[in-house]
Amino acid sequence: MDEREILTRFKAGTLGRDEAARLLTGTRQARTDTRTRPETAPRPTEPYARPPAAPPGDPDTQPPVQPPAAAPAEPYAQPSVRPDADPPAPLDAEPSAPPPGPWYAEPGAVPSPGRPAVEDRYAVVGIAGRYPLAPDLHAHWENLRTGRDTSRAVPVTRPGLAPAPPGRRGHFLDDVAGFDPEFFGITPDEGALTDPQERLFLEVAWEALESAGCTGSRLDALTSPGGPPRALGVFVGASSHDYALLAAASWTDGRPAPAAGHGGLPGRLASALELTGPARAVDTAECSALTALHLAVGALRREECAAAVVGGVELLLHPSRIREGAGEGVGAVVLKPLRRALDDGDRVHAVIRDTADGRTAGSRTHRRTDGAHETRESTARRIGSAGAATGIAALTAAVLQVRHGVLAPGDGRDAAAPWPRTCDDTGRELPRTATVEIAADGGCAARAVVEEHPAAEAPTGEEPGGDDGPFLLSAPTPAHLAATARRFADWLAGAADAGHPAGALPAGLARALRAGRAALPCRLALPASDAPGVIAALRRFADTGSAGDEARTADLRGGADPMDLGGLPQTRDYLTALWRAGHREQVTRLWLNGVDVDWAALEAPSPGAAPAEPPPSVHLRRPLWLSTDGAGAPREPEPTG
Repeated sequence: MDEREILTRFKAGTLGRDEAARLLTGTRQARTDTRTRPETAPRPTEPYARPPAAPPGDPDTQPPVQPPAAAPAEPYAQPSVRPDADPPAPLDAEPSAPPPGPWYAEPGAVPSPGRPAVEDRYAVVGIAGRYPLAPDLHAHWENLRTGRDTSRAVPVTRPGLAPAPPGRRGHFLDDVAGFDPEFFGITPDEGALTDPQERLFLEVAWEALESAGCTGSRLDALTSPGGPPRALGVFVGASSHDYALLAAASWTDGRPAPAAGHGGLPGRLASALELTGPARAVDTAECSALTALHLAVGALRREECAAAVVGGVELLLHPSRIREGAGEGVGAVVLKPLRRALDDGDRVHAVIRDTADGRTAGSRTHRRTDGAHETRESTARRIGSAGAATGIAALTAAVLQVRHGVLAPGDGRDAAAPWPRTCDDTGRELPRTATVEIAADGGCAARAVVEEHPAAEAPTGEEPGGDDGPFLLSAPTPAHLAATARRFADWLAGAADAGHPAGALPAGLARALRAGRAALPCRLALPASDAPGVIAALRRFADTGSAGDEARTADLRGGADPMDLGGLPQTRDYLTALWRAGHREQVTRLWLNGVDVDWAALEAPSPGAAPAEPPPSVHLRRPLWLSTDGAGAPREPEPTG
């Protein structure tokens, strides 16, 4: 029995104080003996050596190092904590020494360059965001890399804001009044009454889930042990209520008003996707998103969910908050336990090695690194004082720098610089490691350690005949489908210009679209033959609504699966038999008729690295704002100034 199991059993009341103390003494003596063993040199098959780290913390339970004089009554039981999992350490605990060998190899684990040991670490498998002068993370990374000043005057198209004093500047998002209600099955009236922070987070969270390949049948496969499908948690940081203030200023009796509080931020996504994991909104000022991250890691560790969306959002919608240097932003990441992410064949952008919450957070997480160190101040220089979005913006900056191997300007650097890996005493390379540390004025603080993950060598294209399945796209309406087809055609053409082998689709792309994207009512199926053919068919469909003789389309808004095959238990076996026999066309036709095809079950994860990340679905946004002349009627906002 190791120390963590002893503490877990003691806290659960199944182990007495004296017995726990005796066992802890023996365990620590054994650990001391272990540290003196000579077999601590890194093994040559491992990609990087692991520096010492503190044991991971848990947001809900922080047991003491020594058993107390009397065990207090527990208000809540924790039956879902794994007996073999490390219990949380107190925030002021000293970092423990690592077990012999880098990467914290577990008993029986055989580390290798493509698959290191993954004890209690959490993979960032999806990421998305919108920041000042950056509608997506590609533009945001370019702003970070070049040190671009993103401040400007208040946009004249921003509704609800009187012209700011001359010379006052802030860091603003574009089109905060825009929303695509049809994409999410929301009426325009309901969309107009929904806080733009909630609307914007809904769009960005969807993009992060698409980045992770978790909006299709792979979402159904997210289950906790013994739990229901779609065990995805949602944890969001938010702190402002500007839209409610604007509504209150013009409210009259009988007119509907936006909902109070921030419960709709996680709740809207959880309801739309029928998720079964926890959904929590967090307000700890600038620390909100990092606190949400800490809670999500705890929920994953306790197996309350199989994956989690973590995000934060801040919009400046009320005139009282337009101050010099104020900022906005919205971002989201998708987390999975690292072992599961590797088993699922996910793309791993970075790894969350540790999190902590509270003013003493820094005393138990990894100390300041020689690389990226993201703080409230560094974030404010880039996107302004962004309130509850500060934590997610800092986390995103850390992930992007770790992923690209480049240090952004700041922290004494006037320009971006290559980020070399450091080495241990044996000459082995250590993974790039970044710290994210946010302290709010009100006394809250939170911290996270972000680490590089050694990626397998990326394949360059599909092997001839490597994927004879269909290239599938779907959307809620024909207009959405046409816009998404055009976006993919442009993206594939850009990939070819960037050096992909002539005629080859990015490796694994068609498979990733089948299993990782939601099957929406309007559908398009193409042969995944070669890039030029797919690009031409997509552009033809976007322009004319027809993609050629070999392409097939369907509009299922009037009803899907007329024979109700999806409700028969034999259908899954039938689809599997068809697929294994090579009858791709028949399976595709059934999908076009609305049969629910579990593509992830038909196809095992692709070996090697994940494919190049495809672009997100298109949102056809239009302005929706509070009504001033009717009960709840949406209106297009009038420009100010």
